[in-house]
Amino acid sequence: MSNENDQVFCKRALKWAPPAQNVPYGGALGEEIRRNICEESWQEWMNMEVMVINELRLNFMDPKSQDILIKHLREFLNLDGEVEPTPR
Repeated sequence: MSNENDQVFCKRALKWAPPAQNVPYGGALGEEIRRNICEESWQEWMNMEVMVINELRLNFMDPKSQDILIKHLREFLNLDGEVEPTPR
């Protein structure tokens, strides 16, 4: 079991939990995900990502497709929402 210091307050799940692992994004977005999203919510996104790509028929030869995917990622994970962490 992880200790309290190995947890983040997840903006999607609205609870303290272990942080997302194996986030394929670098830079500011990757850091934001690792600081604000738990592993459980990240796994939910990984499943949703496939559906978003297929339903929107995203073609990653078109640079706009990555922007569209990131927009959906941010919405799904509530990264732009204002959430106050609950006390531990």
